[in-house]
Amino acid sequence: MRRLTHLFAFCLTFVFLLLATSVAVAQTSKNSATRDGEFGPVMRAYLGYLRNEQEVVDDRASRREITSTYYRRNSNRIHALRQMAVRLVRESGNDYVPELEAVTVDELSILFEHPPRAAVLRSHEVVADKFRFLGVERSGETFYLFARLDPYEQAELIQKRVNSAAATGESGNPSGQRVGDSTTRARRVVPN
Repeated sequence: MRRLTHLFAFCLTFVFLLLATSVAVAQTSKNSATRDGEFGPVMRAYLGYLRNEQEVVDDRASRREITSTYYRRNSNRIHALRQMAVRLVRESGNDYVPELEAVTVDELSILFEHPPRAAVLRSHEVVADKFRFLGVERSGETFYLFARLDPYEQAELIQKRVNSAAATGESGNPSGQRVGDSTTRARRVVPN
């Protein structure tokens, strides 16, 4: 009888632990779904992309293919990209994530032929007609986040510059040359 009582207590404890574990797992997955559920399909896809990138970095680190410094920097970069994307989507209320780049000060030359000085970057400033500076994220290191301008934004920026130059009387053409005029003579075609 005593043995049966111990067995019953053991089974009851086991069932209780099993239920507690399943409730904890369900709660965790519910929190994750709720957290990602506040976003639309574009943002959820971007968050999934970042999770996949982190898995790749984790996998490479587990196989000792990368150094701990490389692992730390890329994990921090992924975290900074996630923070900025979440902030952008929440602030705008729009399910749109631009193409984001996160670089440290020593990596600015990766994005720019003539890297700007990090100290003079201003939020929402367009840099090199290709990127908009979004801000700084501190995630283990300081990352400078940029959004790549889409072709429409680039065209609008160029058009504004042309209109501004025309309004001030400046010409983008050398020595008053008219648009369409060539600086070289046309080649003479000789029949064979």
